Amino acid sequence: MPSRRQFLAAGLAAPLAAPRLAGAQAARVLRFVPQADLAVTDPVVTTATVTLAHGFMVYDTLYGLDADYHVQPQMVEGHVTEADGREWTLTLREGLRFHDGEPVRGRDAVASLRRWAARDAFGAELMAATDELSAPTDRTLRFRLKQPFPLLPRALGKVTAAMPAIMPERLASLDPARPVPEVIGSGPFRFLANERVSGARVAYARFDDYRPRQGGTASRTAGPKIAHFDRVEWHILPDAATAVAALQQGEVDWVEYPPNDLIPLMRRSRGITVQVTDDSSISILRFNHLQPPFNNPAIRRAMLGVLDQSAFMTAAFGEDRALWRDGVGVFLSGSPMASEVGLEALRGPRDMDKVRRDLAAASYRGEKVVVLQPNDFPILKAMSEVAVDMFTRAGMNAEAYAADWGSVVQRRNSREPVEKGGWSVFISGLSAAGLLDPVAHLGLRANGPRAWFGWPDSPELEGLRREWMAAPDTAAQKAVAERIQARFWQDLPYLPLGQYFRVTAHQSNLRDLQAGLPTFTGIRRI
Repeated sequence: MPSRRQFLAAGLAAPLAAPRLAGAQAARVLRFVPQADLAVTDPVVTTATVTLAHGFMVYDTLYGLDADYHVQPQMVEGHVTEADGREWTLTLREGLRFHDGEPVRGRDAVASLRRWAARDAFGAELMAATDELSAPTDRTLRFRLKQPFPLLPRALGKVTAAMPAIMPERLASLDPARPVPEVIGSGPFRFLANERVSGARVAYARFDDYRPRQGGTASRTAGPKIAHFDRVEWHILPDAATAVAALQQGEVDWVEYPPNDLIPLMRRSRGITVQVTDDSSISILRFNHLQPPFNNPAIRRAMLGVLDQSAFMTAAFGEDRALWRDGVGVFLSGSPMASEVGLEALRGPRDMDKVRRDLAAASYRGEKVVVLQPNDFPILKAMSEVAVDMFTRAGMNAEAYAADWGSVVQRRNSREPVEKGGWSVFISGLSAAGLLDPVAHLGLRANGPRAWFGWPDSPELEGLRREWMAAPDTAAQKAVAERIQARFWQDLPYLPLGQYFRVTAHQSNLRDLQAGLPTFTGIRRI
């Protein structure tokens, strides 16, 4: 049977079912292949990255984050602080409108932030420090704080899940645990719900009444968001070979995650640009802390003896070490909070006999380990297969729950035992913007039922995070961050699997792609 590389080189891959557009019309349409299908459209309800990318098309945020991770005003004109930092008044820009034609009002923002804070760890921190959040006028919202919270703009401009998306009050007032019934934002694109075909296509149209921020430079989610395309289509192509073939044949413009084994072929393809970005993420293996066997911290710690970060990175991203690095801990490598504390546990030969002895000493009794494996998400599928092999070699009773991404997202909500539809571990990625400190770090929160999927409970980690927030300067923060990493290896809310750099491929006539999460403003076709 020919390899997929041979299959593509021979030009035999099937074209997309959608018809080609005429030249002038096609120039105004951007066709994109996302990493997975859009299973959930509400960026507050889920932490899925594909939903976050959708969210920044349809919704806007009060603040944005530029490529250097600096916070910039976005929907707000600016803010005023009073009472020694305990009162913040934010003023919305003039002319902001939702996709249904209604103006964006202060009360919409208040309801949206309350909904977001009910789902987001950073938002919960902000609300815990807030005595009152109100909308004195249609264009203002006011925080009255119990104590100063200088990270307020960073919280309201975060680019990691959950997104502090601003939506109409009538939608934001609904149950934050359930997706809103309509996708109505004030962002640069409108969601075309009637064109959505599950597992095949998602479509957006430019919002003509969107008012980009004046001045500044477009960068990540900050600055003027200018849509140069009338329409953006997401084509769901889980098979990587089909996606790359569609790019070669000019049927799509941009493939978010091309497979690493086909990168050399794409680099030789005329009219295609393969771009290794400076934006990175850390892959993680998340434990379920509520159910056996990983509700036992000693069993979680035993896994450090079998973990080989390079095996996970190679399976997902290939042999080219320019695309990934191992020896990774809690915080983004090279960032001020990163340290070497505890990394010796990841180095040296892997001793399977010792791991089995450690598991026996921790009273592992053959409980089933179910690994959630999304078969239509190639990177996560590859790492999930490595995880099953890792657990099996350690002598554990491991198996994969292999399904589509939407089914995996649904199942990881379950807190039931595995025999009742629950799970043991899943693989995910945490983006760079959420790995710079312990406040926005989704995987580090260990506040039990309110934590991210897996629900770790560690008062010690939570206390150190609060201590970091109160630290007076960077040196003091770094000292606390080292203690956090030391505690991390004891509680082990997840296993870090390595850091990888985003590789994307697109038609060479596209310019000005932004750093970080795929965004669809600023991009031009020349």
